[in-house]
Amino acid sequence: MPANNLLLSSSPNSYTRADTRKIMLAVIIALMPATVYGVVLFGVRALLLILTSVAAAVAAEAGFRALIKEDIRVGDLSAVVTGLLIALISPPSLPLWMAALGSIIAIVFAKEFFGGLGANPFNPALIGRAILLMSFPAAMTTWHAPFGAIVDATTSATPLNMVKLGGTIADVGVKIAGSTDYGATLWTLFIGNRAGSIGESSILLLLVGFAFLLSLRVIQFVTPLAMVGTAFILSWVLGMDPVFGVLSGGLLFGAVFMATDYASSPITPLGKLIFGAGAGAITVIIRKYGGFPEGVTYGILMMNAISPMLDKLRVKKYGYVPAAKPLAAAPAKPVKEAGK
Repeated sequence: MPANNLLLSSSPNSYTRADTRKIMLAVIIALMPATVYGVVLFGVRALLLILTSVAAAVAAEAGFRALIKEDIRVGDLSAVVTGLLIALISPPSLPLWMAALGSIIAIVFAKEFFGGLGANPFNPALIGRAILLMSFPAAMTTWHAPFGAIVDATTSATPLNMVKLGGTIADVGVKIAGSTDYGATLWTLFIGNRAGSIGESSILLLLVGFAFLLSLRVIQFVTPLAMVGTAFILSWVLGMDPVFGVLSGGLLFGAVFMATDYASSPITPLGKLIFGAGAGAITVIIRKYGGFPEGVTYGILMMNAISPMLDKLRVKKYGYVPAAKPLAAAPAKPVKEAGK
């Protein structure tokens, strides 16, 4: 970067008065309701996992940048956000060393290897989770029931996993609400008293964070709305319960906090719309036909891969003037020869 802090880069470009630290702080604040609720829901073990993940992310960024002799910019809070996201999309029973490993992978391999903050083509937290899921599938799919849930065992399948294994929504209702009533089941899912990742349980609190980020204009509504809306419609088309699909799993968390990542998502309105719709569609296809009950991680990562191309789709190209078409030459008139 030049000495006068002027950064030159190719289009498309976006300008905001907010700096990175303020944006990251806003994201952390938006995540706090779900974070606190996750700790209340799953206990001290969840808190230890969150602290471990954040500490590992901060240490990995500081250590790697010191190793390559670059400025250590932990103060921008981006590493804190990455570590927090890694923890919130993990099961509370995940071994602490695995949470630390996921944060290190997210920071070093998915962020710093590509040039650091703003240069990562994929969402770092989702890369960390995807690698953990491939490397330690048992640990990443072992779920514990929340305190206060009506269950008989220590471990409990998530609502999506129960349906994936052949259960019904009524079975889910008995498990989480003690009732087969459809409305009671959906209400319990909305509040968030269920097994799952630490931060994705309460839809209500995720909506509070979403509204907070929208009010500060940190994110726009296009991508989350397109992702959730597409997932809702496609779930209905494929014969799945669309309301259940939105309220269970990590769809809303991913749409609000993952698909809106500045570096790995489009900045144009059309690009955001296609990005969100694609991520939502892939999520539902994996849920319906894939081996995993959840597809949010891979849905967003696959759309991250085509994000640069989506930014090239413009309704109107600014600063571009099409070349004028040459006038067609008039046909030559035949010349009469003398004497004819």
